[in-house]
Amino acid sequence: MNSSLAKLLPAALLCFAPLQAQDYYPRHNLTLGIGGAAPQADLSSLMRSAPGVSVGYGYRFMRYFQADIGMDILFGAARIREFLLTDIGNFRIKDREYFVPMGGRAIAPLMDGKLLLSAGGGGLYMRYNERINQPSTYFRVDCPICTRRSGWGYYAQAGGDYFFGTNFRLGIKTRFYRGHTEGEPLGPVPGIRTRDHWINTLGEVGFSF
Repeated sequence: MNSSLAKLLPAALLCFAPLQAQDYYPRHNLTLGIGGAAPQADLSSLMRSAPGVSVGYGYRFMRYFQADIGMDILFGAARIREFLLTDIGNFRIKDREYFVPMGGRAIAPLMDGKLLLSAGGGGLYMRYNERINQPSTYFRVDCPICTRRSGWGYYAQAGGDYFFGTNFRLGIKTRFYRGHTEGEPLGPVPGIRTRDHWINTLGEVGFSF
């Protein structure tokens, strides 16, 4: 009996190996993106479309589902063109818009898992800041006139990715942000609660393992 089992075991492993390969999918997914976003709703006449970058991490806990967290950064959507006057010089003030989406997506794998179509959504934290170009990493200048706004909302997204090999992929994604921010005036945005909608489209490169 032991001799028969010893002969059958290698054959069973050979039959199981292709099935295991078909069921494999990378669980950890890192992405870098570049693109831009357009303001909507209350911000449509106050802010402008601006370029941006993104970083993201996704944990694919099932073949068809993934949990996501990331950060998108826009550059200059509020069109801040001011200077901070100090005893050591004039420092340019710029604005940055930060979005932190936290949620998940459903995934439809096609072409033996090389093409992934996805859609999802979740919660969203938004923060808009004024900042200055610091003179040095070791010496920083305070900006008492720089303002900030923040708030919460939600997002929905859809996109697709194509794998080149097992680990590397390229993709495109569109996110729809909806929420409210409030706080100090920021450029043309008044110091009141505003209804903030954005459409953000990104091209992404990813590494999965």
